[in-house]
Amino acid sequence: MRHLMLLLVLIASAARAEDARTFNPSDYPPDVQKALRYANEECTSQDGGEVSFAPDTVRRIDLTGDGRDDYIIDFSDTKCGDRETTYCGTGGCVMKILVTLPDGNSREVFDGYVRSYTIMAPPMKRGAARSIRFDLHGSFCGGFGAQACVKQKSISATPFAFKRP
Repeated sequence: MRHLMLLLVLIASAARAEDARTFNPSDYPPDVQKALRYANEECTSQDGGEVSFAPDTVRRIDLTGDGRDDYIIDFSDTKCGDRETTYCGTGGCVMKILVTLPDGNSREVFDGYVRSYTIMAPPMKRGAARSIRFDLHGSFCGGFGAQACVKQKSISATPFAFKRP
């Protein structure tokens, strides 16, 4: 009987953990919700069906060093119906970065394809912006697709884009 009770408790705990990881766009500010609507619009335009977001589609983190939450929206694990590649290609997957401004509104500072990214360790100086290391398509470094191309950018409220040489 003890084993049955333990099993029931574990199942209930797992179900609560699964519910906690469910992605809900309405949990985010309006500008983040607007960026997420891109996925729905793109999927609809391709007659793809329902969009499924991964639990970690939106990452909330202070990137600018001002104490406000900023947002990284990574569509790499987002699905359009049964398609897993709607938001990804040889250049990576769609990624957007929104920073929160002093007035509480947010601004999209990056919208592009990224193979992967790494948020660098926080700066030693309090209030300093964080940097992100972007792994990009090789053409952004003068090469071709499979070649490594790494760019690093300190995040601020100023929009940026990576350009091909």
